[in-house]
Order: sequence, then structure tokens, then C-alpha cells
Amino acid sequence: MVARKRPARSGWLMMVSALLVTIARHGRLALVAGLLAGLTLPDLAALIRPWLPHLVALLLFLTAFRIGLRDAAGSLAEARSGLLLIAVFQLAMPLTALVIFWGLGLHATPFALAVMLMLTAPGVSGAAAFTALLGRDPAPALRLLITGMAVFPLTVMPILWATPALGNMADVLMASGRLLVVIIVASGLGFALRRLIPAPDLRQIDGLNAIALFVIVIGLMAAVGPALRTDPVLVLKWLVGVCAVNFGLQIACYMILRNRTTVDATGPSIIAGNRNVALFLLALPAATTDPLLIFIGVYQVPMFLTPIAMRWLYAPRPDPKAAH
Repeated sequence: MVARKRPARSGWLMMVSALLVTIARHGRLALVAGLLAGLTLPDLAALIRPWLPHLVALLLFLTAFRIGLRDAAGSLAEARSGLLLIAVFQLAMPLTALVIFWGLGLHATPFALAVMLMLTAPGVSGAAAFTALLGRDPAPALRLLITGMAVFPLTVMPILWATPALGNMADVLMASGRLLVVIIVASGLGFALRRLIPAPDLRQIDGLNAIALFVIVIGLMAAVGPALRTDPVLVLKWLVGVCAVNFGLQIACYMILRNRTTVDATGPSIIAGNRNVALFLLALPAATTDPLLIFIGVYQVPMFLTPIAMRWLYAPRPDPKAAH
């Protein structure tokens, strides 16, 4: 009897393993499916939305487990360059945008406030998973994510002081602190498990990452479906704007960094355009909440389409030296 049960259990494990590998192979399509499900199944999106913090923590745990502490830590030189990038991303970019919007007289418009929010925020939690889906090294993205959250309480202060409409500083810092704790705990648990399982099948982990991203994007699209039915033109305008900002920043960052650093520029470039703008939800004034909620919703479209829409930019290219 015992001899019969073991092959059956082994067979189920092999089936699950094969399924995860298949999902990983088509992980980018799972993101599109999640976007469509979030738009067309509002009840399901509303059901998932309260669980988003837990799902994000799970995604961070899986990403940390995939990378391991040694690769995530990197070298001292990479740490210095990471801090410089964070200073550019979270401080120089939003201040530059503020000056430009002030010069154009657009600083008080909902779109300008939303863009400054986005530029002030640290990288989105799924950036490392997006990088892995593109077949590139996710470690630099995870390092920038953790570093960006760690220094966020410092980098956000000048922006909030210069633009009071962005929210109350104490509330934003409190929300930042909570998110930083989640990132540290989830990443720490992932690193600890990797020590216990030093050589996991990365394809299976990528499959789990793709499933987590699929469910997360459904919940994040909860506010877009109703807005699309009531005012589709407004949603389309926001969508065009966020796609231009998101993809434009990624392209510009990659073109600048690809030949100027020994670290793969894919992760930093993805973070340049994909930020955790939802961090500010608890601190926004009520008068600006509604239009910015639409921004946050449509912002998920270019974010979760990054592994597909930007593949032409990030796809690994053959080394011409290797051909000789």
C-alpha cells in the first residue's frame, strides 16, 4: 500500500512542476489576462483588492527566494551607484518635473500632481519579477527597491514641502514605514528559505511569480472598470498620458545606462518608469482623490504590460565578440 502512494504523490508533484514551468514560459500573457479580467470582472477585482498587501508581500518573498541574499546584496560599488540612481529617480526627477509644470502653469492640474506623485515614489514591488519575466537579472531591481524604500522618508520631504497638495508628510512617512517593514520581512523570509533550498528550479518560481502577478493586477484594476463605463474618454486621456510617461522614462533611462554601468540596465530602467504611487493613497487630500484614483488604476496598464510592450528594448542581444 505504501509503495503505491509514493508514485501517485510523485506524479502529482511532477504535474504541478510541469504546469508551473509552462506558466513561466507564458508569464507575459498572464499579465494581459489579468488586465482583461480586472476590467471585465469588477466583482472579482473588488474581492481581491483587500488582499493586495498580502499578495505583494508574497511576490516579494518569491522574488527574494529566487535571487538569494548573496546576489541581492551585490558589491559596494553597486551599492554606491544604486544610491545615486535613487537620488536621481526619487529626488531629481520629481523636482525637475515640478519646475517644468510650474513654468507651464500646470502645477495644480490633476495630471501634474499625479506625475509628481509617481516620480517621488520608490519602485513598484513587482519590478524584480518583471525583470525576471524578461529573462534579465532581477537582483539590481530588488536592490533598488529595498534601497529606495529605505531612503524614501528622506527623499520625499523636499517634494512634500514644495507641493503641499501632495499630502500630509506624517501620514506619508507612516505609510512608507509600514511598507518598508513588509519589504524587509518578506525579503528576509525569502532569503532564509533560499539558504535552506540552495538550488531551486527557477522556472517553477517564475511560474509562481506569474500567478501572483496575474491575481494582483486584477485587484489593482478595481477602480478602472467603473470609470471606463461612465467616462471612457477621460480614462483614455489618462491612459495615453501614463503610457507616455512610463514608457518614455524607461526608454530614456535604458539608453543612458546601458553603456555606462557594469550592472544590467534593465532593472533600473523598469523602476524608472514603474513606481509605487499607491503608497500615497492614505495621505491624499479628499479633493484630489477621485481623479488620482483613475490615474493609479490606468497606471497599472503600462506597468503590467512592460514585460510585453518593452521586450523590444530589453530583450537580450547576442554578443558580437562571442561570434568570433
